[in-house]
Amino acid sequence: MPFTQLLKSIIKHTCCLLMLLISQHVYAQYKYPFQNPEVAVEVRITNLLSLLNTDEKINCLGTNPTVERLGIKGTGHVEGLHGLSMGTIGNWGGNTPIPTTIFPQSIGMAETWSPDLLQQAAAIEANETRYVFQSAKYHKGGLVVRAPNADLGRDPRWGRTEECYGEDAVFNAAMVVSYIKGLQGNNPKYWETAALMKHFLANSNEDSRDSSNSVLDDRLFNEYYGYTFRRGILLGGSKAYMASYNKVNGIPQAVNPMLKKITVDRWGEDGIICTDGGAYTMLLTAHHYYKTPAEAAAGCIKAGINQFLDKYKEGVKAALDQKLITEAEIDHNLRGVFRVMIKLGQLDPPEMVPYASIKDGPEPWLSSEHQKFARLITQKSIVLLKNQNNFLPLDKNKAGTVAIVGPRSAEVLQDWYSGTPAYSVSPLEGIKSKVSANVKVMHTTNDAIAVSMAKAADVVIVCVGNNPSGNLGWKKVDGSTEGREAVDRKSISLDSLQEDLIKQLYAVNPHIVMVLVSSFPYAINWEQENLPAILHITHCSQELGNALADVLYGDVSPAGRLVQTWPKSLDQLPPMMDYDIRHGRTYMYLKNAPLYPFGYGLSYTTFKYGNLQAAAKLNANDSLSVSIDVTNTGTRTGDEVVQLYVKHLKSKVERPIKELKAFKRISLEAGEKKTVQLKIAAADLAYWDTKKNKFVIETEPVELMVGSSSADIKETKIIGVKN
Repeated sequence: MPFTQLLKSIIKHTCCLLMLLISQHVYAQYKYPFQNPEVAVEVRITNLLSLLNTDEKINCLGTNPTVERLGIKGTGHVEGLHGLSMGTIGNWGGNTPIPTTIFPQSIGMAETWSPDLLQQAAAIEANETRYVFQSAKYHKGGLVVRAPNADLGRDPRWGRTEECYGEDAVFNAAMVVSYIKGLQGNNPKYWETAALMKHFLANSNEDSRDSSNSVLDDRLFNEYYGYTFRRGILLGGSKAYMASYNKVNGIPQAVNPMLKKITVDRWGEDGIICTDGGAYTMLLTAHHYYKTPAEAAAGCIKAGINQFLDKYKEGVKAALDQKLITEAEIDHNLRGVFRVMIKLGQLDPPEMVPYASIKDGPEPWLSSEHQKFARLITQKSIVLLKNQNNFLPLDKNKAGTVAIVGPRSAEVLQDWYSGTPAYSVSPLEGIKSKVSANVKVMHTTNDAIAVSMAKAADVVIVCVGNNPSGNLGWKKVDGSTEGREAVDRKSISLDSLQEDLIKQLYAVNPHIVMVLVSSFPYAINWEQENLPAILHITHCSQELGNALADVLYGDVSPAGRLVQTWPKSLDQLPPMMDYDIRHGRTYMYLKNAPLYPFGYGLSYTTFKYGNLQAAAKLNANDSLSVSIDVTNTGTRTGDEVVQLYVKHLKSKVERPIKELKAFKRISLEAGEKKTVQLKIAAADLAYWDTKKNKFVIETEPVELMVGSSSADIKETKIIGVKN
């Protein structure tokens, strides 16, 4: 053998020996293969499951798969729709509540029309969730966050409207994907927290939700109700979701075959699939779908459930004893749980997990960065509904008297899934901090005194709206206009006492700004007709008062946009349990003009659209770039939300009147012009063919419509789409 070849052989064998020795040394650090981060994930999980006894496996079907005997450190769930919930409302903080940064309600964050802002809010929440879970001071909570809510707000009577991002599937999916990305972080190997979407599927009624049946066809599933969840998994990267209480097409969701056949087999969901709280028991007590707990438990396991949110152990044990399920089926389901635990770094050495270091230093919710962002996202969420003769903004330096009145004027209310902020600023406090010494501020929440104050005031700011948490206990609300979890609204009008107050104030002083602080749309027809200025803001933000004052007095030009159609009355809505939105529901199918359309919102400045550009043809595998020039023609800096809708002109199937396909929020200085680029893929124009069981792109003309709301289209262009 030549010397050089011999030398190469020696070097090669020496390297192999060294690698073997290093490998043996590395493996020697770990008692079991599942503990070794260098071992393939599925191999680790196989080893872990082989070490568990039957009782431990059943315990791991709860929300915290910790096994102390083997040093397996699981993590439980926390709530976090708009900030980590560790406070007093809902008792999420238990006996030791912890303050956290609280943003506007989910529907309020959505009214920013800014996926970037939602991702930043979720990133802040993830940081605080890790801190609370890992810090020696608190060491509480969990890393699986029950958020975002991917349900669709198809009806303003829905008691949990506040939790969703609105009525449009494309819009909601963009927000869902962004919130997931913010919660999970951008590390390629580990998640900061795990985003658990809720509630799958077609779960937008509260009354009788434990036994109700949402009836929908395959097109509605794929194009609407399932769209947000599919995008959350495929684009957002979520590997966890919660099955809803209700039936879909006659089958309770906790045992519906679609959990496996669609979300697992078709979409690739391979993590946590959990029941809603008490849903396992409801299979027996509400749905009456099974006769015994063992049968119900077996149904859940076979459907793919791997975490139960109620008392399930005896039922699972009985199902095993009666051979309704096998231990191998439990093993198969638990693999998803431990995939999530590995992504969270729970089975790896802390020094390998970048997020493991989030545990030291001062509380993050006290940082100026988190507080400033809470103010920013709240500013961006405020919707200007009316501004007759430029009544707003008010002048914070002009001498005079302002009366601040109404039941929502001196408080910041939290909803059922809120945390408790370290501080909160009410409308009264925000306005008092904003105005100069030249402005006299009067305040009362007493209606009779309010009318007297209004007579003596130059301007009246009346704050009205719902109470998102209530004080009456579970399943109870104060009046037909109120809604919450487990209770749908029976009316979309303002509470009669609040309506009467506004009319009395107007009678003595028409210089009124109505601030509607609400979780829902309201049919404020009289107010829209008579009052000079109306603003909408949602509950809960710790910076509510400061952000509101920023907009009222012109430091910020409002640019929030509605994410639901606001009807004029209940007469414009189909029956609550009609889940076929084609029967006149949402802006896509509404037959008559609403009070406020989807995407609507005003500004303190004005914008001009022009020069819509797009290629004349779009082929099936291609995307289209749509550009339009937007100019701020006013005298103030302001944001505009550019919205792209489409209309199918010769489709073979029923299509919406129009449907949102892209949007972008931009900021323009006075006189500034920007060319806005919006992209749309041919695949975005497809419909679900129920015979072929797939999305199909039609060869047809499609109208592009660009504007500032679904009802305010500025420029249009017809293109040809070819399959």
